[in-house]
Amino acid sequence: MAKEKKKNELIEWIKAIFVAILLALFLRSFIFATSIVEGESMEPTLEDGERVIFNKFIYIINEPARGDIVIIERPFKNYVKRVIGLPGDTIEVKDHTLYVNKKVFNQDFLTEEALNRTGNFGPFEIPEESYFVMGDNRAISKDSRNGLGLIDREDIIGRSEFIIYPFSEWETTR
Repeated sequence: MAKEKKKNELIEWIKAIFVAILLALFLRSFIFATSIVEGESMEPTLEDGERVIFNKFIYIINEPARGDIVIIERPFKNYVKRVIGLPGDTIEVKDHTLYVNKKVFNQDFLTEEALNRTGNFGPFEIPEESYFVMGDNRAISKDSRNGLGLIDREDIIGRSEFIIYPFSEWETTR
């Protein structure tokens, strides 16, 4: 009788562990994942080596919004950038000021130094199904202005939600 009870208990534990693993795989595949910030292009918002949790589900039900920090999937590495321009927008940087559709876009997430290091660009109209992204450290960022080009909607795989490592930096990224 005691052997039968232990056997049943072991089977229940195995079932519970199996369900937990399946749930973790589901969440990792379809809802949340992690990404490591590589480089200094998103400083001061995100720093090199920080690990962020990103939400994969959000863009199944919504479209990326201006200001979102997104994960962009490319064949050899993922990029973390901020959405600046949406499909149909016109982007221009003139005298260190960003204009979206001829209106000044407030970039309170940037330092004064980053604002002053943003060179002239555009005007440039963004085609449908494309997004214009920039890093917060404008002087060194590889983004839609140089190198990455426009981002197809299908290449945006999630929105950065939380910094989870290092633990001293735990906070939302939005």
